[in-house]
Amino acid sequence: MVSTVTLDKLVSLCKRRGFIFQTADIYGGLNGVYDAGPLGTLMKSNVRALWQQSLQRLDKDIVFIDGALLGPETMWKASGHLESFHDPLVECKSCNSRFRADDVDLARACPRCGKTDWTDVREFHLMFKTQLGASVEQSSVAYLRPETAQSVFVNFKNVWTTSRVKIPFGIAQIGKAFRNEITPKQFLFRMREFEQMELEWFCTEATAREFFDFWATERTSFYKSIGVNQTHIRLRSHEKEELSHYSTATSDVEYEFPFGWKELEGIAYRGCYDLSQHAQHSKKDLAVFDEETKESYTPHVIECSVGVDRLFLTLLFNAYCEEAVEGEVRTVLRLHPSVAPIKAAFLPLVNKLAEPCERIYAEFKKCGISVQFDVSGSIGKRYRRQDEIGTPYCFTYDFESAETGTVTVRHRDSMKQERIAINSIASYITHTSPFLTPCPH
Repeated sequence: MVSTVTLDKLVSLCKRRGFIFQTADIYGGLNGVYDAGPLGTLMKSNVRALWQQSLQRLDKDIVFIDGALLGPETMWKASGHLESFHDPLVECKSCNSRFRADDVDLARACPRCGKTDWTDVREFHLMFKTQLGASVEQSSVAYLRPETAQSVFVNFKNVWTTSRVKIPFGIAQIGKAFRNEITPKQFLFRMREFEQMELEWFCTEATAREFFDFWATERTSFYKSIGVNQTHIRLRSHEKEELSHYSTATSDVEYEFPFGWKELEGIAYRGCYDLSQHAQHSKKDLAVFDEETKESYTPHVIECSVGVDRLFLTLLFNAYCEEAVEGEVRTVLRLHPSVAPIKAAFLPLVNKLAEPCERIYAEFKKCGISVQFDVSGSIGKRYRRQDEIGTPYCFTYDFESAETGTVTVRHRDSMKQERIAINSIASYITHTSPFLTPCPH
């Protein structure tokens, strides 16, 4: 029997095993903001590395930048965020609770107090505003970025002229963004502080639709490569009324969460809207010169954007499993080995064998591979602990190991055990994690 994963079960696991903690939990927490624990930090690092690698392995020119979190008010005015970056807000007059208007049925009672006394729907601006320095002048106004894309667009000419790349090429970055969400919900799915991985692909208008299809296929394939169940993923094209003001075509890679089909990654054809807007407002030339046609033009853009936190959550939902084993419930994260925070655990069968086992563990740790050494409790309990954090392999050093130069490897998913040579451990750990460097020992 295999039970169904729920959001509550996942939240409990994340706190219990050190994946995710509520920010400032000892002070009551901060709604919509979370901290990554030791395992969460390792797993997110793997997610970033895999995403970056998925771009770098392509036969395409893609460079990376790291944009600032703060941007001047003029930039956000040019991008359209000051005017249009809003969500519909409604408030209960009885208890003063606020909701996104599209999250509640205004014909029914407030889910908090049970009374039906709503305000009119109004627009709520989602950007965090601040002042730079001690000045209170209008020129000192800045905003935390609500997306990472504008950092790319305002740096387009700088990158193009210094990187010696030609159209078509991409600029990618990984970084934090901030949105003052009315109602953060579903754990890491909608937060106020989050991290994005974005690619802006610059091309000619004539090739834009071809590249839009290319990136839609490429990005969908990425999720298969990191173990996402293909029956829970789909590519959905936006209807005309769904499109953003800058987009002429958008497709979402969606995942079937326990709370429904939701966007995981957006692939959008943004046209030349962003570069044209910034050129107009900044009075700077952001066009490029085509040596073949001897004409200048403004590149068109295909954007691929996925949240680190949302993908992290997706991978946990995708991997979580509870199954009955020998009359007990075994909780296991069937994470793809390349995603798993801990690649392997080294377990001495009994305490007296700890020293030689720890020496093997130390060799892999020196290589920078995330491994664990665990000697506490029965071997069965240690296996269960590693199952719950998604460790693909456990290597047990027993009484035969010193004589035969072998250990028992236990496979997480099947629980199958087999005897292997100690010098074969490295290939087990590294062959399914392509960004790991094999240990030389």
